[in-house]
Amino acid sequence: MPIRTISGSQIRYFLICFDKNGHEQTGDPDGINGLLSLRLLDEIRVEHPTNIFLFSHGWQGDFPQAIDQYDRWIGAITSLHSYQSRQSASIPGFKSMFVGIHWPSEPWGDEEMNMGSRSFGLGGTTAAEPLLQTYIRRLGDTPEIQDALRMIFDVARLNADALTLPDEAGVAYRQLDRALGLASKGTGARPGEDRASFNPVQAFDEANSSEVADFGGWNLGGILAPLRELSFWTMKKRANTVGEGGIHSLLNQMLSTSTSRLHLMGHSFGAIVMSSALVGPHGSSKLPRPVDSLVLIQGALSLWAYSPDIPVEHGTSGYFHRIVKDGKVAGPIVTTRSTFDRAVCVFYPLAAGVGRQIEYGAAGQFPKYGGVGAFGIQGLPSNIEDRVMVDSNSEYSFGSGCIYNLDASKFICHGTGFAGAHSDIAGPEVAHVLWQAAESCSRTKTEKNIAESRI
Repeated sequence: MPIRTISGSQIRYFLICFDKNGHEQTGDPDGINGLLSLRLLDEIRVEHPTNIFLFSHGWQGDFPQAIDQYDRWIGAITSLHSYQSRQSASIPGFKSMFVGIHWPSEPWGDEEMNMGSRSFGLGGTTAAEPLLQTYIRRLGDTPEIQDALRMIFDVARLNADALTLPDEAGVAYRQLDRALGLASKGTGARPGEDRASFNPVQAFDEANSSEVADFGGWNLGGILAPLRELSFWTMKKRANTVGEGGIHSLLNQMLSTSTSRLHLMGHSFGAIVMSSALVGPHGSSKLPRPVDSLVLIQGALSLWAYSPDIPVEHGTSGYFHRIVKDGKVAGPIVTTRSTFDRAVCVFYPLAAGVGRQIEYGAAGQFPKYGGVGAFGIQGLPSNIEDRVMVDSNSEYSFGSGCIYNLDASKFICHGTGFAGAHSDIAGPEVAHVLWQAAESCSRTKTEKNIAESRI
């Protein structure tokens, strides 16, 4: 089943699964010796695709959700008129291959965002236990994590109407923060550590303020509110672990196996997965050759992550700055941002503990803690262009070695609840961005070959 065929079509793709530590899951019947990656590499050697697209989802926790998302993304690309024209044109050997990555990044739904300590009822346990088990599964089942979580839920159950965070809850939250191994090292640190110091009292006050609730449109759940913050940073750290581990290794093998043009796309925390795969362990590993394009859709990573010298913290470079410095992407790097993406525009800074300190939309002003899906990639001295996303019949003319921040608010605008339009990314306009980024690499190489043939 991990080799998927999209219903009603002949489009197929590989769906390779990794665990939370970045290890490929074994036992796949479609794989070689249980590993689907070996089957993929073997097929690349035999089929010689000209273009390979590698995708990573973000907040998609289970296998069916990942399948649905990849079916829609890949279906949108292959439905483009420009893609179909290229497929049917008399271009020798044109052949594309699609690969999706699944990793455990369990999200919380709108129903959970609206469930707080008040939902439990004084002394009740019926509503609390399922949510407790969800967080044990999500954050880890070590004794230290379980003990801290149970203490937090006990306090929440007995203090349903608390207007301030009880001291015992604050102690438990700090224990949980330590048990999760979440450091606070500032804007240039690796994902999961690129945050301000965790303050459960501040997290409680920020999340439950009427100002934040009215702005975001949700209730973050009383005493349980800081759990969302810790869950956010845990998943961010996991995205980095998965990307630097198994995905980096897979990317190395794919680049070594063939000369196919390789195009990377990450959504939400998947933008961290793909950026981490490019830099490798500790942010400094090498690749056999550059990939051809990188597209970050509504990225939930720091807007300063690619900066060689972060303006709000001079002398500090972003964790992924070597992607640009070392030329790990031969073609364009493209990002999207949308004012309708509440997950990145509202919750990202809220999770960093600075929710009400940011004035969104202030011209020329960027916060210390903010996401690419809200501001694009910032902090590079040159080669950054701000543009507006266009319809699927228009040309972008992306150039190599440039970063393009696309304002996608016109098209990534549908969605309600906690995330807003964060996952409104399966339309033809987004697919067109991916395809245009890939096509710009094809045109560049074709023009180079023509030039060389004339010498």
